[in-house]
Order: sequence, then C-alpha cells, then structure tokens
Amino acid sequence: MPRRAGRSALRLRQFACRSAQSTGARLRCDQSGSAVVEFVLVSGLLTVLTLSVIQLGLALHIRNTVLDAAAEGARFASLADTSLSDGVTRTRDLISTALSPGYAADVTASSTNHLGHPSVIVTVRTPLPLFGLIGIDDGLEVSGYAPIEQIR
Repeated sequence: MPRRAGRSALRLRQFACRSAQSTGARLRCDQSGSAVVEFVLVSGLLTVLTLSVIQLGLALHIRNTVLDAAAEGARFASLADTSLSDGVTRTRDLISTALSPGYAADVTASSTNHLGHPSVIVTVRTPLPLFGLIGIDDGLEVSGYAPIEQIR
C-alpha cells in the first residue's frame, strides 16, 4: 500500500512539472545537475574539515613533543652532576631528533624557586604551525620544570 501512495505522489509531481507554464516553475521542477553541485559543495566542506583536523593534530603533536623535550631537559639539568647547559643541549637534541633543528633554535634554562623548592626551568620558544609546517615564529612557548637534586 505505501508503495502505491509514493508512486502516485511522484506521478502527480511529474505531471505538475510538465504542465507548468512559467519559466520559474519549470526551473524549480528541473533538478538535472543538482547532484553534481551538491557533491561539489559537500566534498569541499568535508575536505576543509578534514584538513583542519589534520592541522590541529600536527600542532598538538609539535606542542606535546616540545613540552616533553623541555621537561626531559629540565630533569637532566637538575641532576647533581650536570649543569644548565647540559639540560639545554639535551632538550635541543631531543627536539632535533623528533622534529627538526629549526624547532630547537630558542632553548633557555634557568634556576629558580618553583612552588617553594629550588628548581630548573627549561623554556622552549618554537614556531606554531598554522598551514602545514609554516607558522608564526615564536608562537609557541612551553616550559619544563624539575626540582634540583641535592646531595647531603
């Protein structure tokens, strides 16, 4: 039963479109080529959405990698037999190995009190990728903290 109702509605619509006198009414009834236009519009939006998600993933990967390298460099510099420059070197090596030497250009280390304890802070300033790997210079700044190891 529902099939007949659907067919009769389709036949009625086709008859109304064939008998339309005005150009506007005929253009509304003619749907040839609409599937191609819909496909192009939807695929364009899906492509932009997919590339945006990939770019966000790349930016987060770079941030997490640089943050981990800064924390590891701070832990290395806080050891009893190492200096701040050893922590900077360790951080640069980790970033250069994981990403690129261009991301390890600005690495600094300092000794300070963090939460009431003597600590080492390693700070990395690196480009923030906005379009592929091209981005804002020094757009991303992360710091890694570690308490200084003391031998008593």
